[in-house]
Amino acid sequence: MTYECILTAVHGDGPRKTGLITLNRPKALNALSDPLMDELGEALLAFDADDGIGCIVLTGSERAFAAGADIPTMLPHTFVSAFKSGLLSKNWETILQVKKPVIAAVAGYALGGGCELAMMCDFIIAADSAKFGQPEIKLGVVPGAGGTQRLPRSIGKSKAMDMLLTARMMDAAEAERAGLVSRVVAAEKLLDEALAAAETINGFSGPSVALVKELVNLAYQTPLRDGVAVERRYFHALFGSHDQREGMEAFLAKRAPNFEHR
Repeated sequence: MTYECILTAVHGDGPRKTGLITLNRPKALNALSDPLMDELGEALLAFDADDGIGCIVLTGSERAFAAGADIPTMLPHTFVSAFKSGLLSKNWETILQVKKPVIAAVAGYALGGGCELAMMCDFIIAADSAKFGQPEIKLGVVPGAGGTQRLPRSIGKSKAMDMLLTARMMDAAEAERAGLVSRVVAAEKLLDEALAAAETINGFSGPSVALVKELVNLAYQTPLRDGVAVERRYFHALFGSHDQREGMEAFLAKRAPNFEHR
């Protein structure tokens, strides 16, 4: 399918491939307009429904992953119109419905909504050029897509307060130290690194991958005792899968497993 605000492609040679989505509004530094977010949600759900896709990589340009929400379209809103139209709610959280892993490959600016979108991915690989920030306070507002909620859970209260109240940007090295990103790589290697990580995930059992994602997300929503109880039941449940037996038999036979994702 042809999109106006994003590009899509499929990468990989194995039985399960990687869906690549590139934000593509270069003149606006990939500002997250309604049309872009509609297209992004559509592409994410299409890749999620495709049995031949095991993982999704979301990226932007060298200059900007996404520099924020589309401010010119927000300015005319009143409280009533923002509330009734579902501003930042009607199409921003489709990514949270995706069961397959979504890796953010971030170079350049990831600010405001761009930082929030990256945090909604399952993990972030950052180029050494990446800069993260939540500058909404400079506009007389607060983050509206989870910035005050996901950022403290990623980097702790003190650093989150610092970023949110002063609007300062965090570079890639600090973001890795703080736990916001999983790894930092040279900018020219960013996409290769993200696709390689996706290819590794694609080689594992699809049901196990999906349940790992679900369980880690559950850890942010439940007490430890409840989370461990669910984890144990999912562990037990996978003993009814083909891939569990294949994986363990392959380990004992000292050979590579042949997962069938069932």
